[in-house]
Amino acid sequence: MELEVRHLRALCAIADAGSLHKAARQLGISQPSLTTQLRRIESSLGAPLFSRDRTGCLPTPLGRSVLNRARPLIADLAALVTDTRAAASRAEGPALRVGSTASRALPGWLRRLRRRFPGTEVGLRVDVSAGALLRTVAEGQLDVAFVHEVEGFPLRVPPGLRERVLVAREPQFVSLARDHPAAARPVVDLAELATDHWMVDPSVDGEWDGLRRVLGAAGIDPPVLHGDYLTAASLVVLGEAVAPCQPTSGPRDDMAIRPLRGDPLAVRLLLYGRPGIALDALYADLADAYREAARQAAPYRAWLHGRGLSEPCLTGP
Repeated sequence: MELEVRHLRALCAIADAGSLHKAARQLGISQPSLTTQLRRIESSLGAPLFSRDRTGCLPTPLGRSVLNRARPLIADLAALVTDTRAAASRAEGPALRVGSTASRALPGWLRRLRRRFPGTEVGLRVDVSAGALLRTVAEGQLDVAFVHEVEGFPLRVPPGLRERVLVAREPQFVSLARDHPAAARPVVDLAELATDHWMVDPSVDGEWDGLRRVLGAAGIDPPVLHGDYLTAASLVVLGEAVAPCQPTSGPRDDMAIRPLRGDPLAVRLLLYGRPGIALDALYADLADAYREAARQAAPYRAWLHGRGLSEPCLTGP
């Protein structure tokens, strides 16, 4: 088997993610497919590139050597693609390449960007991994990325990116079935959910670590399911699980969204851009879109009202 660029990207993704599961999610393939691909690469090179155990994957000395040579090749190829696309865009017209983790503010932001930049093609890439989006901005394949950072677990930000903080501390709420006993109250104690199955997506940077820390601090050890949040929503509706969620989530008739007492779970909302991007203008549109999303979410409005606020406290450019 001859090594191809996709093989080098897979090796770098495994090293960056620290596990085959997370790397597979970032690459958009199944974990068994990535495992098979890694075995073929290692067979072709004649030695293991990663040591694998229950905690994840670590490069072997040979693996580090291969990665040190692979990364510049991938960066050069990314630069070639970026420069070529930029030249094509100049010929075809301006373009703005936007990345984002999931957010209810995203549709409103895109709508405002298209109004602000008429004649500009606004592209979008959504990814569960904030770190993957930031690396893509640093590589020049995206112009800007709106991401969240789980409290206590800082993102690894590539050098050279410009930053704007949208919300310094956004509380994370909990989604639960409408007939869950705790749904009858406006605020939920973690202790009320001690025997529920919690569902979390481990491929979201810091998400599982943040939840595990908060549950441990509350002295509870509920059963945990790992999966994507589309699956989580289905299980929540059926009463099979509860899950952390953004305060802007909803509204849904088949699901209750409630704040947690004391707001133990929180994230920081951040906007990053590459040099030369008009980040302040993009921030202004994002801030307006976030306020709009907050107004549409009744539980978030109630949470704000309880703190004497009429709208979220945005940090400002």
